[in-house]
Amino acid sequence: QVQAGVFMMHNGITRCSGIVQKRHFSRTRELHLNRFLFDLSEIDDSDEDTNNSPTVTLPATDYRTKHAAGILNLQNGETVRAGIVTDNMANDSSDLAGLITDTAQITWIPEGKIKKPQPTKTGKPPGSLQLTLGNLTAPNKDDQSASSSVSLILALPRPLQLGRILTMIAQLGVDTIVLCGSKKVPKDYFGSHLFRKPGELRRHLVEGLCQAGDVRLPNIIVAKSLKIFLEDDLETVFPRSNVARVIAHPFRRDGTDHFVRMRNVKFPQPFTTDEQNEENNSENDPAVSRQIVLAVGPEGGWDEGYELDLFKKQHGFQQVTLGTRILRSDVAIVSLISLAQDACAEN
Repeated sequence: QVQAGVFMMHNGITRCSGIVQKRHFSRTRELHLNRFLFDLSEIDDSDEDTNNSPTVTLPATDYRTKHAAGILNLQNGETVRAGIVTDNMANDSSDLAGLITDTAQITWIPEGKIKKPQPTKTGKPPGSLQLTLGNLTAPNKDDQSASSSVSLILALPRPLQLGRILTMIAQLGVDTIVLCGSKKVPKDYFGSHLFRKPGELRRHLVEGLCQAGDVRLPNIIVAKSLKIFLEDDLETVFPRSNVARVIAHPFRRDGTDHFVRMRNVKFPQPFTTDEQNEENNSENDPAVSRQIVLAVGPEGGWDEGYELDLFKKQHGFQQVTLGTRILRSDVAIVSLISLAQDACAEN
């Protein structure tokens, strides 16, 4: 029996009346797949035995196979939501890119000593997993309107933080992400493994898409020099006539800042004649046509002596704020993207 005494916590060990009880913490990271996503290279659309429906066969070691067995405990014949990732920057030419289905059928292929086509009692896959992607359709345009309305110019966060932030951004949905340098961003951040290893940035984005159930990857632009990007590429990527330019920066208590709330951002008027306005209103949803590019600085904020003026005075960015608090990058980004999407929808 443990007698009453003083409890102390130190390095994950609970101590009580001289008796030491170790606490065990799980270090495993569970991927949440609300839609199984596949690259075009994984699709086999040549199998005539599945009524011309394309199939995907995943090895037992694939994280999606492990998720289907250990988390979902899927049985033969059951269905899951699935989709085929589309990447605008890769110029996907296949008709399958960007399609989704809510009825992808599961077929287990036992391997080795396992004979039953079902997950084992310990939740391990019996072998490979085959999914038949029947009833593929294009996503609802209304579901993707929010993700196409907001883009992000992001001062590069710390490498360990960047992976988590990219997953969050992909969950919320944005059109383009510009990862840029800043006066307060160490140059060696661009030498991290996320940039050295092909596919690392994409992997984090796909994880976010799986959670959100989306299939469209955001465009990624890496700009080590903020000044060069603003002077040479900003107007091409985010033309002032079509996109509202917004910069986020903490509000200063001395009252010298001029700022607006996100709901009060002024959007450009790209159409100047009545005929063009009538054409726009007849063919497009007005909410979809509203776009914002949002510049978010490092955790210490943009440099007020140079960068803030560069954005506002030379390139027409409107300053918005979430208040006087200096927020961590991930907290600020989630809040600002949500507010920006809402502002685009309201206008």
